[in-house]
Amino acid sequence: MRVGLTYDLRDDYLAMGYSEEETAEFDRISTVEALETAVEQCGHRPERIGHARELMRRLVAGDRWDLVFNIAEGLRGIGREAQVPAILDVYGIPYTFSDPLVMALTLHKGMTKRALRDGGLPTPEFVEVRDPRDLEGLNLAYPLFAKPLAEGTGKGIDGNSVITDPAQLEERCRDLLDRFHQPVLVETYLPGREFTVGILGTGPRAEVLGTLEIILLQGAEGGAYSYTNKEFCEELVEYRPVRSDNDPLVRQAEETALAAWRLLECRDGGRLDLRVDAHGVPHLIELNPLAGLHPEHSDLPMIATAVGLPYVDLIRRILDSAATRVGAEPPLREDICREPDPRP
Repeated sequence: MRVGLTYDLRDDYLAMGYSEEETAEFDRISTVEALETAVEQCGHRPERIGHARELMRRLVAGDRWDLVFNIAEGLRGIGREAQVPAILDVYGIPYTFSDPLVMALTLHKGMTKRALRDGGLPTPEFVEVRDPRDLEGLNLAYPLFAKPLAEGTGKGIDGNSVITDPAQLEERCRDLLDRFHQPVLVETYLPGREFTVGILGTGPRAEVLGTLEIILLQGAEGGAYSYTNKEFCEELVEYRPVRSDNDPLVRQAEETALAAWRLLECRDGGRLDLRVDAHGVPHLIELNPLAGLHPEHSDLPMIATAVGLPYVDLIRRILDSAATRVGAEPPLREDICREPDPRP
C-alpha cells in the first residue's frame, strides 16, 4: 500500500516561536523517521505529508493514498485531534486510529468522563470550572486535583496540582484559566498506584497489549505524572512492567481499560491511564486514542518493548487493524462534486 504519514513536527512550531510546553504533544523528526522505516519494513510505501494544512494542499492538488498513518495532534481547539481524520473522511481515504468523533470526545476530559460514567465505568467525581465563580458551593471532598480540560502530555500538571483547601483551589483555577484559556477539570484526587494500559485492535478484536506502573522517583514532582516528569522521564520516572496473572489490581485495571476502549469505539491502538482510589479501585483518568509512537520514549512502544513486541511489529499490528477499513466503502464519486465547466 501507498501509506501517507501525517504529523505535526515539533521543530517547525518551535521555529514559528511557539514554546516547548505549547509544542509538547508534537513529534520530533526522530519519531517520523522511525515510523517511516517501520512502515517500509512492513512492506508498504511510506510518503511524508505533514500537518493538516499540508494534507489539504496535497489533496486539492490531486494526491491520494491507500491509507494514511495519522499521528497529527493539531494546534488549535478542543477538536484539534479530529481535524486530520475529518479531512480524510471528506475524501474517503482510510486512516489509522480513531474517527473524528472519538478524537474530539476523548480530548475533552469532561465529556469523556460523562460517557464513561454513563457506561458504568469508574472515573473520579469532577466539576468543570469556566470561571472562579463556578467553585461556589463545590461539593467534592479534598484533596482534589486540577488540570486543563483539553491538554495532553501532562501540560498544566505540576507539583501544585494536588489541592488541599478552597483558597489553593481558587488560586490554581485562576492560574490555569489564564494560562490555557480553557476550562479547568477539578476532580477527586486518587492517592493509589498509577497504571498505563496499552490496547491494540478494534471492537471485539481489541486486546490488552500490556501494562506499566508509573513510579515517581526521588526528585520527581510529587502526586502526579506531570509535564516535567514526562519531559525528563529518564531521570524522574520508573516504568515498571506489571502483569495481571500475579496482580489482581492490574487485572482489574486492564479489564476496565479494555471495557472503556470498546465502549468509546476506539480503533487500532492506544493507551489508557488509571489510578487507584482510597478503596483500592482503579479509576480511568485519561484515554489516549492517539498515543505517542517514539520507539524509546513514548509509553505505548515502551509497553510493547516490555512484553517483547518489537517496534516494527507494533506498527504492523496497527496497520493491519486499520487495513481492514481499506476498500470498506465505495470509491468517492468526486466527478459529481465538481462545479460544471462554464466554458462552451
